[in-house]
Amino acid sequence: MQMKHSTRRAVTLLLVFGQPMKTLSNPKDKQEIITRLQMIQPESQRQWGKMSAHQMLCHLSDSFRGVIGERSLSRMPGPYPRRLIKWFALYVPLPWPHGFRTRPEMDQQIGGTRPAEFTSDVQDLYRLLDRFTRQPRDFCWTPHPVFGSMPDVDWMRWGYLHMDHHLRQFSA
Repeated sequence: MQMKHSTRRAVTLLLVFGQPMKTLSNPKDKQEIITRLQMIQPESQRQWGKMSAHQMLCHLSDSFRGVIGERSLSRMPGPYPRRLIKWFALYVPLPWPHGFRTRPEMDQQIGGTRPAEFTSDVQDLYRLLDRFTRQPRDFCWTPHPVFGSMPDVDWMRWGYLHMDHHLRQFSA
């Protein structure tokens, strides 16, 4: 029996460099992210960057809102090779670099959602994470500001890596 192209691609991409890549489509990896998210407190100290822990939670929520179409996203300008950058960012097993500027609408100092009440902002992030990973989807993906259009497998990998990056920012 022949494997569907998208399934074959997912298996290939998730085994780059001979090791499984973490993704939000894997329940164990998603639970790991949730467990780490539960470690974040209002007083959690950042290891790099400018955001507070509360701002980081709102940033993650805004990012999910953007890619599921609840919030508009501006595209990163530039003549760079999106496919190459996307592949490198999603499938080379290196931590994302610090200091990459986010889009203004995802920046809590500029146009992002301002932190309100910590507990309700955390619950909102859980709701968005659940919606982002739920099957079947009740939304269509909005192109990523840097990577452009992506298949589900790339979105699930991006979601894991983006949350991992910011949880590591706060030692979670």
